[in-house]
Amino acid sequence: MSESEGPSDHGADFNGEIRPWGRYYILDDGPTCKVKRIVVEPGQRLSYQLHHRRAEHWTVVAGTALVTLNGEDITVEPGASIDIPRGADHRVRNPGTELLEFIEVQMGDYFGEDDIVRLEDDYGRAGQ
Repeated sequence: MSESEGPSDHGADFNGEIRPWGRYYILDDGPTCKVKRIVVEPGQRLSYQLHHRRAEHWTVVAGTALVTLNGEDITVEPGASIDIPRGADHRVRNPGTELLEFIEVQMGDYFGEDDIVRLEDDYGRAGQ
């Protein structure tokens, strides 16, 4: 698999962004929503974070997600979805041995990566 191909994009050339926990691919970027495919490596997790200017809707397509939403742990299996309200503390972890893949639909008025307030981070990025 080339670095620009995702695990299930069937050869489409999406520009992936590599992160310490895995990578993401921007599928659509419009004025009222942004859509990403997020791939989390086994045993990894994203920062515990919140967003001031967007809400998110996650649909798991492969693997199992352990989502922490405002301090509550919720298991999300393939085919299931979860809503992350604007301002809610949240993170996702891949507790499995296979890749976790989910589709994230962001809704709001701003979708920049600088609308991430990291509360905790395994990779030293909290407060950034």
